[in-house]
Amino acid sequence: MSICTVENLSHGFGDRGIFEDVSFRLLKGEHVGLIGANGEGKSTFFSVLTGKLVPDEGKVSWSSKVRVGYLDQHAKLEKGTTIRQNLAKAFQYLIDAEAEIMDLYNQMAEDSNLDMDKALEKIGILQDMLDHHGYYTLDIKIEEVASALGLSALGLDRDVEDLSGGQRTKVLLTKLLLEEPDILLLDEPTNYLDEEHIVWLKRYLQNYENAFILISHDIPFLDEVVNLIYHVENRRLTRYVGGYNDFTRIYEQNKYALEASYNRQQAEIARLEDFVARNKARVSTRGIAASRQKVLDKMDIIELNPEKPKPSFIFKTARTSGRVIVETENLVIGYDSALSRPLKFTLERGQKVALVGANGLGKSTLLKSILGLIEPFDGAMHKGEFLNIGYFEQEVKTKNDKTCIDEVWGSFPAMTQQEVRSALAKVGLTRSQLESKLAVLSGGEQAKVRLCKITNTPSNVLVLDEPTNHLDPEAKEELKRALIEYKGTILLVSHEPEFYRDIVDEIWNVEDWTTKVVL
Repeated sequence: MSICTVENLSHGFGDRGIFEDVSFRLLKGEHVGLIGANGEGKSTFFSVLTGKLVPDEGKVSWSSKVRVGYLDQHAKLEKGTTIRQNLAKAFQYLIDAEAEIMDLYNQMAEDSNLDMDKALEKIGILQDMLDHHGYYTLDIKIEEVASALGLSALGLDRDVEDLSGGQRTKVLLTKLLLEEPDILLLDEPTNYLDEEHIVWLKRYLQNYENAFILISHDIPFLDEVVNLIYHVENRRLTRYVGGYNDFTRIYEQNKYALEASYNRQQAEIARLEDFVARNKARVSTRGIAASRQKVLDKMDIIELNPEKPKPSFIFKTARTSGRVIVETENLVIGYDSALSRPLKFTLERGQKVALVGANGLGKSTLLKSILGLIEPFDGAMHKGEFLNIGYFEQEVKTKNDKTCIDEVWGSFPAMTQQEVRSALAKVGLTRSQLESKLAVLSGGEQAKVRLCKITNTPSNVLVLDEPTNHLDPEAKEELKRALIEYKGTILLVSHEPEFYRDIVDEIWNVEDWTTKVVL
């Protein structure tokens, strides 16, 4: 049974084509991974499916009464509401049903002309719906899923206005899973989840009976939950049966076969063109040459996909720092309240440390305290000498209407425009991407611009807060290589062991020193 059908979809932004004559069919129970390099149009495809974006051409058809749940990381939460109130909205239809029951009872008590049999029948239907969906145990269900995704540690009565971008995304994901829609559209759901909660989400999706489409650059996660891959490349959408590893094997085989066919055809074209050129002027061979020219004219020319720019991250190094990078004395981090017990540690030159642990326990807060962006809640911290720090912030909240070129040029005014373009091209951005405004780029493209600025600023210390969020697998692998080769000090926050294990020589777990209860 087809849940969603996309026919002859074409769409673009300005002169930048995103899709060209794409067709797609989602069947009941299919678990689809939507993959492709940064900027290929994966999130745009979701916007078309949900009706948030009207395509230039083509049609999207949904089956009747299908409930679609979309994890949109740009969705807003209502100011002045709590986490619990937002999660309860997943069951708004049940809340409305109970209100209707109470209204019918009031009408029965006040209106003597009311058809009691019809009112009682309606109440019975509504009451069966409440019982069937476990309405009277909703609080337990909310607590269960909220705990599984790490929201209980934040406090369900906390105002959503106080949450970080990652924490807001967690609320949206939890609400979406509580709704249990007929189809889930998930755009990078693991970006703000720690390892424990990723494991829970993985089990949830493995057992999910309905269909879902998942955008993710977390390959181990993706490979364990999907049974189909749709690959977005060069404005086309190609279907592959199996997981990500199956896709890579078949993709490489097809690419090799296409290149072999292309080379054979090019050799045949060269042979025919040479024959025509040598024989079209001769009277005796003119007819044969014309025949060969017809073969050339009718030939269906094989075209290879244009090579995508491969990212290259090379961090410029500054002079050697002092032996001690940072040393703490009973340091307590936090904002309005303490997030840690008193900490005493020393980070020395050349150390490469991964900071891990559940979300909301203070990893980003510790980084900002070390950088001096926020004051310690208590205690003292001493920085070493000759520090040149490169900082990758997890999220940038301000909207940026500058082009990529202007953004980088503003940080490096001594560069020529050609040098700026070359720097952006090195991190894997195409010409159309680097001329676009940052606000319209994908999360991965924006991350590459930020990495461009860091790699071109000499440093001896790198402080990186979830740098792999949104990066495609090729960029992630290149960043990993660059960090392994980096000679300076690294303090890295990451929820991907596959990424950080080969980079760092120490792992610090914030759960060992947090003041919060770890659930």
